[in-house]
Amino acid sequence: MVDIVDAETRSRMMRNIRGKDTKPELLLRRGLHARGFRYRLHHKGLPGRPDLVFPKYRAAAFVHGCFWHRHPGCPKATTPATREDFWQNKFAENTARDRRNIDQLQEAGWRVLVVWECELARSSIGATVNRVSDWLVDCDTP
Repeated sequence: MVDIVDAETRSRMMRNIRGKDTKPELLLRRGLHARGFRYRLHHKGLPGRPDLVFPKYRAAAFVHGCFWHRHPGCPKATTPATREDFWQNKFAENTARDRRNIDQLQEAGWRVLVVWECELARSSIGATVNRVSDWLVDCDTP
């Protein structure tokens, strides 16, 4: 399949994809803040710079995009038809880095949760925020 835009336009579009303060992240932050949870954003001293850090609960949460972080079984986790080798390597590096960061956080005594972009869709955001809230206060859950 041929790209519908030229290489320069595609490059500009890809550069504009943000790594923090994404719409799914903002939705989760708003929901948790409304429930009284306070957090730190993108803590530089922790592996992977988690999107949300809850020092009181010694917990960290990542909000992962389904495409970039390869959410298993999600229809948003498609692979582009062009340059398949490049994309397979890119996705493999992303998932390996994610696993390494989560392992390092857990070894340091942090509880880690990954929230997927598709879990923050309009139809399921309330349930997802409730699940994260429950996870935070239930300190026995890894």
